Amino acid sequence: MHTVVNVQQAEAWNGWEGAAWADDAPRYDAMMGGFNRPLLDRAAIAEDETVLDIGCGTGQLTLLAARRAARARAVGVDISGPMLARARADAAEQGIANVRFDQADAQAHPFDEEGFDVVVSRGGVMFFADPAAAFANIARALRPGGRMAFIVPQAGGPDSEYATATAALAPLMRRPSPAARGMGSLSDPDRIRQVLHQAGLTDVDTSPVQAPMDYGRDPGDAADFILSQGPVRYNLQDADQTAVAHVRQELQEALAAYETPGGIRIRGSVWLVSATRP
Repeated sequence: MHTVVNVQQAEAWNGWEGAAWADDAPRYDAMMGGFNRPLLDRAAIAEDETVLDIGCGTGQLTLLAARRAARARAVGVDISGPMLARARADAAEQGIANVRFDQADAQAHPFDEEGFDVVVSRGGVMFFADPAAAFANIARALRPGGRMAFIVPQAGGPDSEYATATAALAPLMRRPSPAARGMGSLSDPDRIRQVLHQAGLTDVDTSPVQAPMDYGRDPGDAADFILSQGPVRYNLQDADQTAVAHVRQELQEALAAYETPGGIRIRGSVWLVSATRP
């Protein structure tokens, strides 16, 4: 891996949080999968266009992009070794040959200048210590006229479905886990536009998108999944186990309101962002 400037994020995503996400990749992909189609449709990848996926994690979006770029290639970049190992294994299992995964800090990585037609990201761009510098570096990897499309979470309000479903957890969620720090850095559309314009990108568009997020097959399964997630585990690690058991029961009961024939579905809200390198 070349120069790393996001040292705290590198330590977090190469530690227990990155390993836990990699181990449970199918569940996280199911949770986020509802945003894949709107993101890829906005990216409008042609079969002969090269694609760069920033913060690719375990690679689900990269592999989908590679299928669309059938006569070219897709490159997934992430700072997490455990997650990239899972991505490479999935690519081999699916027989997708026009894809590569590189471990790198995209804020400082020396990408091939003008080496890509399209840049995509399913949330990975929100963790940079210096977003303006990161996007300027990524923009240089786009050819003139190249496109960028990514999603970042909207600011979660107290009335959101997730906040309502997990209200029992709220008193115990005192601070972000190491890997979750920075998640709200691009939740404001004005901030997004400012950062992208500073990076020299134009035609910036921010559109609200909602999709059902899959949390599990039933309320108990969903409660266990939520409790297993890094930010929750981090905050509950020293909590009284009797209190945790009580919270789990309350969580399970609240999640029952979101049960569908396909499982527990909680609506998520993101900003779908697109921009162009002039």
